[in-house]
Amino acid sequence: MKAMGSLRQKIGEMERDEIITALKESNWIMARAARKLGITERMIGYKIKKYGIKEVRWIKAAVQEERTAD
Repeated sequence: MKAMGSLRQKIGEMERDEIITALKESNWIMARAARKLGITERMIGYKIKKYGIKEVRWIKAAVQEERTAD
């Protein structure tokens, strides 16, 4: 029998994936993503911070800028 920690981890990963999907579908607008998920803006903000979710499109753009500057 596996430890309960692994169940919590799987649930957390699934929740994180759902939040990222909702954010992408709503063009990274937290209010829209929260509505889509049926939670408050405050709650999605908390979960974004909890899971360390970063807006990938800006990170990719910054990395590409760095590469072209070299």
